[in-house]
Amino acid sequence: MTTPSSAPVSADIDASPQEWRNPRGGFLFFLGLAAIGTGMGQLVPAVLTLTLKADQLDPANATTILSVVVAIGAVCALVAAPLFGRLSDRLTWRTGRRRPLLILGAILFAIGAPFSYAASSTGLLIIAGIFTSLGAAAVTVACTAILADQYAPDRRGAASALVGLSLPLGALVGLFLANLVSGSLLAQFLLPAAVAVVGALLLAWRLDDRVITRDEVPVLAVRDFFGTFWVNPVRHPSFGWAWWSRLLIFFGIAAVQAYQAFYLIIALGFTREAVSGAVFLSTLVLTALALVFAPIAAKLSDRIGRRKPFVIVAAVVFAVGLVVVTFARDYPTFLIAMGIIGLGQGVYMAVDLALVSQILPDRHNIAKDMGIMGLASSLPSSIVPAVAPALLAIGASAAVPQNFPALFLTGAVAGLVGAALILPIKGTK
Repeated sequence: MTTPSSAPVSADIDASPQEWRNPRGGFLFFLGLAAIGTGMGQLVPAVLTLTLKADQLDPANATTILSVVVAIGAVCALVAAPLFGRLSDRLTWRTGRRRPLLILGAILFAIGAPFSYAASSTGLLIIAGIFTSLGAAAVTVACTAILADQYAPDRRGAASALVGLSLPLGALVGLFLANLVSGSLLAQFLLPAAVAVVGALLLAWRLDDRVITRDEVPVLAVRDFFGTFWVNPVRHPSFGWAWWSRLLIFFGIAAVQAYQAFYLIIALGFTREAVSGAVFLSTLVLTALALVFAPIAAKLSDRIGRRKPFVIVAAVVFAVGLVVVTFARDYPTFLIAMGIIGLGQGVYMAVDLALVSQILPDRHNIAKDMGIMGLASSLPSSIVPAVAPALLAIGASAAVPQNFPALFLTGAVAGLVGAALILPIKGTK
């Protein structure tokens, strides 16, 4: 793959010269630990513990409570991610630009987990969820910015795979830990959060963070402040296409992640006591397939210098998996579907961040722009709970109280459209 200085690049992409450290000495381990720990701290509540807590607070309205808590937390993260990025890009502290975000994220995780367990009402659970969501946003923005800060474009495959796979891998490890302590909801909340805190702090310690001077910080006008929350898709169409593609693909991901526990209970007849193990096994299958194919895709993508074909094929495979989930009538078929989803998700997560990092509009606003791109992956967490009740209610009856096929097929269609939107992107092959 050619570097930005020699590759033909679209005018909407920043191709100005830049130096990269390309760190070695185990740096990928620390980056992966922070990203995976964040995935644990973010997804174990979303997939399992918030469901159990909501059921504990009000069994009759547990699905509604879960939707509200997850949606509000996601909205807060949506606003915070680009703000965190904008602040990080402009920091002139001796600590560097990304390290403060990592430390902030660790603090927020440390507050959110015990607060979630102790919450005695939906309102308090919402507040606790906000702390956790903001912590995840801070560390995620830092990790994605570090990817573009530290590695040259043709060496981003491995780092992209680690950061990209942090969600399914974090969910797997986190659910494994939660399953080990399934008799204690407190431990199920605290263990994943503890790994998130340790991972963020260790990366902050290991990071050779670049310190910028005040002269390197551009003047921030009022119109620039509002630009914190968007990148002009007319001036930078490649970024716009990538953003919408990511939003639609992650819509499908959010649909299956947020509602698989309820699907297993309502559609496949699992008890609430047995659903933890079932969710863990399905996540294990998904993540195992993702881990097998992600490093292969990352290495091959770096070697042949192409990103788009991998992302497109991965999105199509993911959509096929959602279709299989739709027609699953037993748990083995559900596991096969999750394996297909894992294959597609693994390839997608391994390459997508590398693709995005090559079409950023401005190298002076890496964290802000990556934060905006992060909105495309986190926004579905609020969109899905908002539209899911309407989709689940389509044709509902006493015999079929929740129309899960409508939800999963909508996710599959969104994934296919997202794959098509990769085609117009310029600046990378």
